Amino acid sequence: MKRANLVSWCIAFVVALILPFLVSDYWLHSLISGLFYVLMASSWNLIAGYTGQVSFAHAAFAGIGCYTSGILAVKFGIPPFFGILTGIILAALLSLTLGALCIRMGGIYLSLTTLGFSEIVRIIIQNEYKITRGTMGLKVPFLFGNYSKITAFYIMLAAVVLVLVGIYFVLKSDLGLQFRAVQNDEIAAASVGVPVVFVRLTAFVMAGSLAALAGGLYGHYLLLITPHIPSLDTMFLVLAMTVIGGMGTMAGPVVGALFLEILSEYIRVYGEFHVLVFAIVAMIFARFFPQGIVGFMGNLIKQKT
Repeated sequence: MKRANLVSWCIAFVVALILPFLVSDYWLHSLISGLFYVLMASSWNLIAGYTGQVSFAHAAFAGIGCYTSGILAVKFGIPPFFGILTGIILAALLSLTLGALCIRMGGIYLSLTTLGFSEIVRIIIQNEYKITRGTMGLKVPFLFGNYSKITAFYIMLAAVVLVLVGIYFVLKSDLGLQFRAVQNDEIAAASVGVPVVFVRLTAFVMAGSLAALAGGLYGHYLLLITPHIPSLDTMFLVLAMTVIGGMGTMAGPVVGALFLEILSEYIRVYGEFHVLVFAIVAMIFARFFPQGIVGFMGNLIKQKT
């Protein structure tokens, strides 16, 4: 990592450490939600930004993670952290199964298959009222001890740091090089011995597991898990955050997630029209800043230097 980038990340981390003591409870909740979306966008970027696969099952895996942990905690009294670990394992197994069935297809076929899977998960969660409480929501305990937003913030921040560091080292490894090779030209990659299917499947499973981690932590912070987490609304928001921030970069999903989370709070005053405002902002970025915020800022710095 370049020295300037390392310094920037360190400064951002130090600022994040003191933020809970500088903002109100309302904005602290927004920051925690932003960290959840950072986890979601960064893990989705792992498959979309580095291997070129567009999956719509990401929010579904987050829902699997949070509902697995929540049900185990409510029905069997299992501590949330063990429940979250179980949810991650289940999401990994399901993503491995789903990936084994459709990862070879790629392109629009992969997108449609994962879209169908996402809707199946949402419908099951919404209709299995006796287990999931459907649209009423499933009340779950806090991560540990007494409820505290500051505690939740630092837990989410720790998860974000660990995930980002893990993704960084993966991308710098031989596996990361194979990710980029598959994204750029999978036929050429296969011709030099890169196991294309294995690489794509590995990225898919890793992303699904990280989404389950994000969903589990967020669900136990909210104390009430609803079908909104595995919904397509959440999925498209994660997609927009990644693209607007800068797909295929480390900082892009972080910047995009925090930017859109904060923006959504400011435009919420427009009521039903806030969705329209949000769509206009997304269209502006797609039209004039196709490389995202991070890509645009990088090009601007290069021009000045």
